[in-house]
This record gives sequence, C-alpha cells and structure tokens, in this order.
Amino acid sequence: MRVLALDAATEACSVALLDGDTVIGRHEEIGRGHADRILGMVDEVLAQAGMRLAALDGIAASIGPGSFTGVRISVAVAQGLAYGADLLIAPVSTLEALALHAVNQGAQRVLACLDARMGEVYWGCFATDASGAMFATTVPQVGVASTVSLPHAGIHQGIGRGFGAHDALRQIPGVVFDARSAAALPNAREIARLGAVRLGAGGGRDPAALEPLYLRDKVALTEFERGVNR
Repeated sequence: MRVLALDAATEACSVALLDGDTVIGRHEEIGRGHADRILGMVDEVLAQAGMRLAALDGIAASIGPGSFTGVRISVAVAQGLAYGADLLIAPVSTLEALALHAVNQGAQRVLACLDARMGEVYWGCFATDASGAMFATTVPQVGVASTVSLPHAGIHQGIGRGFGAHDALRQIPGVVFDARSAAALPNAREIARLGAVRLGAGGGRDPAALEPLYLRDKVALTEFERGVNR
C-alpha cells in the first residue's frame, strides 16, 4: 500500500508517506501555523519518494480529537488532496495513533490521553489480540481526568500529553508511564500504518464522508457549565 497520512490536531504537525514497509515522515511541534506548514510537508515527502498523489492507494486522515482548528485543518487538507487526486480516505483518531506507538514499543494494553484544556482530557483504551492486532476497548471520550477508568484489569501503558497535564491520570491503579510516553504526541507515521490497514480492508471513504471527531459539543464552556467553583 502507498498511503499519505497527515495530522494537525495537536501541537504537532506531521505528514508521512507509507510505501510498503518504508515510511518517509516529517514531524514538527510548532504550536500554531499548521495550515502554513502542512502542505509544504506533503510536498517534501512526495518529492523525497519521487511520487505523485495520483500514484497513492489512498490518504489516511487524522480526525481528532484535538484542537478545534487543528482538527479542521487535518480534515480539510485531506479532503482537498483526496478530491484532487480521486483518492479514498481512511479516518484515524489521534488516540489510536498514540496507542499504536505504545503497542509498537511492546505494550499489550494502552490508555491514551491528550490534554483537552478546560480541565479535561481526551482519552481511550486499547488492547492487542492474539495476532497482535490493536483494537479499542472503550469509545473515545472527553471528561475530567478523575473520571477516567480502565475497562479491564491488567497493566495499561499510559501515553500522551494528558499525563503531563493532569495529576489524576498518574494516580490510576494499573497504569504505568515514563517521561517519554507522557510527552508523546500523535505522529502521522502511525496514522499511515493504521490507514493502510483500513484501506486494504476496503474501509476507505469518499472524501465528502470524512467527519471530524471533536467529542466536545461546545468549544467554549462557561465556568458554571464546567462545574468550576469561583
């Protein structure tokens, strides 16, 4: 499979091109300016591979959760590229990408968490089956860190910036993490591999059907709505 993947949903902006077992990638933690950088990254990886968009089997798009603006950039750029080259799109969540990174490091159960601001986290749990394939054991959720719970017994590898931002996550029994995993952000390399699996299994979508995964219905909540004591 030849798959282009892109992600702009968090502080990081990344693009990766998967060609069989080879991955060419760019990953920069830029905070802002994703819209100005992401297309340049696409051009760079395609040029390095000597490949045109039309030669791809599809595009893997990060759909969030993450920042509202960043998720929109990921979805819109993926749709534009896919329309232009007549390609299908495979949606991949940022939590899945984080979890796959942990699985590739040997984890069998994973708790992936990203800081959602406003005192909340985006989170989801994942595990591997007997063949090593990864699957979700919870639906992706958003909420205060103290409400995060593991769906099954057993050690879970924690990964994602949520662990650096919320003490409550670090107190969950059964969760282990280190400084590197607590600083992790999604990377298009993992998004490319997850997208390739979905595209190969016939899970590609028309670009018009791609939908962002915001989780939070309202971007701005009042202190009363968030239950914050003044």
